Amino acid sequence: MEEDALLGIGVFARRARLSQKALRLYGRQGLLPPDHVDPVTGYRYYRESRLGDARLIVRLRGLDMPLAQVAAVLAAAPAEAARLVAAYWDEVERRVAAQRELAAHLRIHLLGDEGMTDDMYEIGTREVAQQLVLVEQRHITPEELPRWIPAALGRLAPVAEAHGGVFGPPFVVYHGEVNEDGDGPVELCVPVDPAREGGLPAAHRIEPARVEAYTRITKAQTAYPQILSAYDAVYAWAAARGRAPAGSPREVYFADWAAIGAADPACDIALPLAE
Repeated sequence: MEEDALLGIGVFARRARLSQKALRLYGRQGLLPPDHVDPVTGYRYYRESRLGDARLIVRLRGLDMPLAQVAAVLAAAPAEAARLVAAYWDEVERRVAAQRELAAHLRIHLLGDEGMTDDMYEIGTREVAQQLVLVEQRHITPEELPRWIPAALGRLAPVAEAHGGVFGPPFVVYHGEVNEDGDGPVELCVPVDPAREGGLPAAHRIEPARVEAYTRITKAQTAYPQILSAYDAVYAWAAARGRAPAGSPREVYFADWAAIGAADPACDIALPLAE
């Protein structure tokens, strides 16, 4: 059996394609400690068999993976290590998609009306029939919204299923602005069978029939504050055609949120219009 040779830090660093400075850093972090340190000179030595780990660190850092996550990959069995890398990269892609949309939002914001000439959003109109909806309302911050919407839906959807099922996509109505200066209120609405109004155990109301302007956005575009650009586009479209709003704006969630990717259609931004 071939002996696992000790390599000096210079040789090991060169063969691993790492700098000696990086090796010392990874040693202090516990990622790649030396196998032997000369007690007199302090010179570091590494076993040749550890070149595989060293080269893996180089590649993981090439993905900008934080050192704590690199350590988790190194410590895992192959299948789990592969899963950790895939999960990390999925998160990177979600973050980049959100940042791309934020950059687009900032460009529109900085250019004002001129930025709207990009035709970034396709606006259409549709008729929506009167609906009986279960409702949950609260005052809320932008940071709380992504948690509250699925939680409120989790409370109302079972009630709807027990009374004839969900009759259309849930939607969130913004009765006031939700931003750094406003907290709504916001209302989650779950449509139910209008024939089952009697005996509903949850708060409910009638949502009147309406014509609404709307634009469809992706999951990445729903992040705050970039989602505001979609609202601005719908309002600008209506104003340019002399169509006055006839109610509060809303987000219509027609997709399975957990099953879609950042670039998939996820939500309609809609505005009721006066006749």
